[in-house]
Amino acid sequence: MTSLSPGRVQVSPWVLSAFWFGTAFHWLVILLSLVPANVVQFVGEGRKGTFVGLLTVVGAVMALVIPPIVGAHSDRAGRRLPYLRLGLGVNLAGLAVMAFAVATQSGMGGFWVYVLGFLLVQFGNNYATAPYSALIPQLVPVEQRGRYSGSMGMLQAAGQLLGAVGALVVSLLKLPDAALFLMVGVALLLPALITIRGVGTQDVRPAQTPAETAQPAASWTALFAHSPFLWVFVTRALFALGQYSVQPFLQFYNRDVLQQADPVRSNLYMLACIIVASIVSALVGGRLSDRVGRKPVIYVAGGTMATTALLFLVAPGFGAALALAVVFGLGYGAFTSVDWALGSDAMPSSASYARDMGIWHVAFVAPQFIGGPQGALLDWGNAQGGNLGYTLVFGIAAVFFALGVILVRNVPDRVRAPVPA
Repeated sequence: MTSLSPGRVQVSPWVLSAFWFGTAFHWLVILLSLVPANVVQFVGEGRKGTFVGLLTVVGAVMALVIPPIVGAHSDRAGRRLPYLRLGLGVNLAGLAVMAFAVATQSGMGGFWVYVLGFLLVQFGNNYATAPYSALIPQLVPVEQRGRYSGSMGMLQAAGQLLGAVGALVVSLLKLPDAALFLMVGVALLLPALITIRGVGTQDVRPAQTPAETAQPAASWTALFAHSPFLWVFVTRALFALGQYSVQPFLQFYNRDVLQQADPVRSNLYMLACIIVASIVSALVGGRLSDRVGRKPVIYVAGGTMATTALLFLVAPGFGAALALAVVFGLGYGAFTSVDWALGSDAMPSSASYARDMGIWHVAFVAPQFIGGPQGALLDWGNAQGGNLGYTLVFGIAAVFFALGVILVRNVPDRVRAPVPA
């Protein structure tokens, strides 16, 4: 890693994080509101699961492949904003194609037009995300990264919350899906422009140490041989595995365990509790980590998430479950507040910030595939009786969170560059 921090940062954490707010709004509305409803419109109820699953897998694969490749190209060019602009343009074009398909097409022919738009959205957003991810390690000194990471965590949660509110308002007003696509486009475009304008002339190739200048960026093998990066990657993957072990099944939990008559609405209330609580803890956790280090915050956050995951199984009612959702949200927000800072600290070289941050992002995306086997385990366990399936998936989530807490001790709290021999 670079032994020298960047100079005094000239862009505020809110400006730098604005694009992440828009991205969070964008993906929550698309994945949780638009895609499920639009797919039913094209293919019908009988095949909705198959084709929603198809879009999910395609999107996850693109999110795995594109960021490291584009990030490496951005590192060689020494620029971030041109990639952000191009990716943003492709993303917006994809939203337009999806809206066109919903408004004018039908049947499987319309579905494949919709898929084309979805692919453009995925390509454009991932094309922009990898170079954008390099801005914190490139522009922000190590001693301020907790504050900036906390701002990103807070704005991510705020984007998700406002995205859910916006989708609900459009639904209550019975507006066409075109209005929701327009809302998503505006919510993505305006914050992106704030970030682009705020970064401005600071988008230059980062300064490198003499050792980095003399050597090319580390290979992928060497990157994972760099112990701080390896352990940050592993622990982030474990926390994501815990999250995605449970997240897809919360609505079913509300219906089967909490016996809620309207599980969709009760699930929204639960998610709102988690998101609002995470907004509160994200900003506090980030600033605190600049003073006490990243790992103490992770210890508390992960321990809270692991314990709460188990307590959900014995919640005596919906009110208690909402209280637990608030506690879980406080832990989750604290974790997200140091997530970017911990990843940025572990980057081995300023010569490959964007590529390495893109690879680091894989640790969050790849665990989404666990939803399939966890869903099968849920069904098998529940078939045995006594809601055993929920005991298994929530218990596994708690184990993943606990392992993340245990293994994060291997990450140096302030990573320093190895001294050349």
